Amino acid sequence: MPPTSASVGLRSERGPILLSLMLATALVALDATIIATASSTIASDLGSFEQVPWLFSAYLLAQAVSTPLAGRLSDIFGRKRLILAGVALFFVGSIVCGAAWSMGALIAGRVIQGLGAGTVMPVSQTIAADIYTLEERAKAQGYIASVWAISSVLGPTLGGAFSEFLSWRWIFLVNIPLCAIAAWMIVRRYQESPLEGGRDAIDVRGSLLLTGGSVLLLVGLLEGGSTWAWDSPASIAVLGVGAVLAAVFVAHALRAAHPIVDLRLLRRRVVGVSTAISLVVGMVVLGLTTYVPIYAQGVLGYGPLIAGFALAAMTLGWPLSASNSGRLYLRLGFRVTAIIGSVLVVAGTAATLALGEATPLIATAGATFVVGIGMGLTAVPTLVAAQSSVAHTTRGAVTGVNVFARSLGSALGVAACGAIVNSRVELGADGTPEGEGLMGALHLVFVFVTVAAVVLAVLAALMPADRHAARERREAQAAA
Repeated sequence: MPPTSASVGLRSERGPILLSLMLATALVALDATIIATASSTIASDLGSFEQVPWLFSAYLLAQAVSTPLAGRLSDIFGRKRLILAGVALFFVGSIVCGAAWSMGALIAGRVIQGLGAGTVMPVSQTIAADIYTLEERAKAQGYIASVWAISSVLGPTLGGAFSEFLSWRWIFLVNIPLCAIAAWMIVRRYQESPLEGGRDAIDVRGSLLLTGGSVLLLVGLLEGGSTWAWDSPASIAVLGVGAVLAAVFVAHALRAAHPIVDLRLLRRRVVGVSTAISLVVGMVVLGLTTYVPIYAQGVLGYGPLIAGFALAAMTLGWPLSASNSGRLYLRLGFRVTAIIGSVLVVAGTAATLALGEATPLIATAGATFVVGIGMGLTAVPTLVAAQSSVAHTTRGAVTGVNVFARSLGSALGVAACGAIVNSRVELGADGTPEGEGLMGALHLVFVFVTVAAVVLAVLAALMPADRHAARERREAQAAA
């Protein structure tokens, strides 16, 4: 049972637990951005420049695949064991990366880090849902979301500073003390209630099918149009086999007694719609995250640091609204709050359609800030609604599927936007788009993102009214 204290701050009774969750999340958030500015230095030191994209893809794949598995396993073995396992994996991965003697070893370390990241993210959000009441949850999620905002600004700066003044290896070695502190705080401060009843059997077959299908589909989406053509035999084979494995997994999950990911939960409207919203959120966010900096640099001519300001506005707006969204959804309900947020996302993405070669950078930042405000009012309330609609014994699985959907949406967004840009412009020596057609290509990207935002608004309108969500919650609790 959660403590009765109404305070959510870091100085409250549960403050040390929240701080440990923020620190564990910081490990994941920093490593998602800190390596970007050091990739050229790493390539020159280790060689194999053509393998640099896999420093990012390997991490993303491992994180995406482990996320739904970790969420479900936390329901079986407990949150504390799983988050400590995630921190331990990140610890080992950081050591391997810091000591890497070749690009292959570094990529292997990134895979281990990704497995840790995919465990830490859903379990930390599930723990927050466990220890905080419905009224407090949005503010707690806002604290965790603020870590991503800070990391988006600090990550590239630290990566460049370590590479220039120390060594790129410190990008990974700095995680070692952070992992130790996070694990120590979780062990000391987080006391989990004993699991009730017997443990469900682990769905080994479902785990293998989900892992194989997810890896192949994500590899196909990430590499299609770049490593190989979309209509090439390699692309067709990878995506085809991945689709078959995914279909077999779905059939297995729908009939298994205790599937590793219970897809039957998606039949509950609040869970299904929330998961679909998370997928579209991933598409919108990655589309903007990838191409707004390219617009600021390639079209407006700003350097990387100034160009990052336009994107930082979104990552600052998100936690700002997320931490205050609880006041709205307690007063207006989850559905109305999500609709308000999605309308703001549509407004912000629509503003990007007016961007041109002479647009002030402040206008770009303003558009992304509005998107960030809207995301905080959409992503967090819909996740909280889904978590609140199920019993404690399936909350981890619901959170894991929700986070996995965002990862899948990110891959879909990157693939779609990349296909749009690659069909219109040529890539420069550094792998970034350039040329006279760049603005036209980016305009099409912003059109795609705006259409995705409209879909997001439609999905928000499909969220069930709170009275229906409350009935689903009572049914889930009764079934448990």
